[in-house]
Amino acid sequence: MKKTVLKVNIHCQKCKKEVLKAVTKLTGINQVTIDGEKETLTVVGDVDPVLITEAVRKIGKVAEIVSVGPPKPPEPKSPVKNPPPPLCYDYCQLVPVSHAPYGGAPCSIL
Repeated sequence: MKKTVLKVNIHCQKCKKEVLKAVTKLTGINQVTIDGEKETLTVVGDVDPVLITEAVRKIGKVAEIVSVGPPKPPEPKSPVKNPPPPLCYDYCQLVPVSHAPYGGAPCSIL
């Protein structure tokens, strides 16, 4: 699988639609993205960059191959670590608690 970036003259929504329609007919494509501001077409998949260029040129657009290489691997998701609860040595106080059940000896907890 490889990532192919092409420079294509894309000026309007109709141009984007035509380019997408021409490129998606090719087999072996996993992902297609078009950046209208940068006028780039990015194709990820097992497809020959020359075939992509030819498909774009058949619809009357000028296409130049900018780069061909492996796609970026997905970023590993780091587990979210919850911070430990704050230590309360300076803030906590010991409070005595006592309980006297009916008819029994009192119980105290410190």
